[in-house]
Amino acid sequence: MTSEVRTVQAGEVIRYADGIRDVYASAFAAPPWNEDPAEADAYAERLARDALRPGFTAAVATTGGTVTGFATAWTTPEVFPVDRSYGQVAEALGPGRTRAWLCGALEVNELAVAPGAHGGGLGAALLDAVAGPAPGGRCWLLTSVRAQAALRLYERTGWRRVDVPVPGRAALVVLLGPRHPGRDEAGG
Repeated sequence: MTSEVRTVQAGEVIRYADGIRDVYASAFAAPPWNEDPAEADAYAERLARDALRPGFTAAVATTGGTVTGFATAWTTPEVFPVDRSYGQVAEALGPGRTRAWLCGALEVNELAVAPGAHGGGLGAALLDAVAGPAPGGRCWLLTSVRAQAALRLYERTGWRRVDVPVPGRAALVVLLGPRHPGRDEAGG
């Protein structure tokens, strides 16, 4: 059966919350994330708040009515946040590149595909659905260098690593989208 990928806006994404939670739980239970089911529950609760962020968009993949993957994105605020991993990203990039590359850009927050749906291009389709329309091609994401399968997907679809390590135990790396104007300066 073929998966259907569709873009959904803030008010509509909550209809898929249970399926998104299930995909999140199965995708992030494996290494390098090793998350427990409680973290999937917390993500499902956070999704409702995330949907209120400026520029929020999501893509949902379904097969026979079952959610098999999702991606979420929003516009990074002009005043770069300091919570979560943002402070570490700003420290790594410095204020000039943070402002030029990330502030006001589309930030891909989550991308997950159910393990049984891997290998069919669903991750690339979801990524394109949320990041493709980024204004001026300015989109970015953050992932772990330990997430080798994710990194292969991003690089295969034209994303480029910023050649600056993000401090902290999570071993994070910033990637700029295929049309991001800062790509040439990013290295990696």
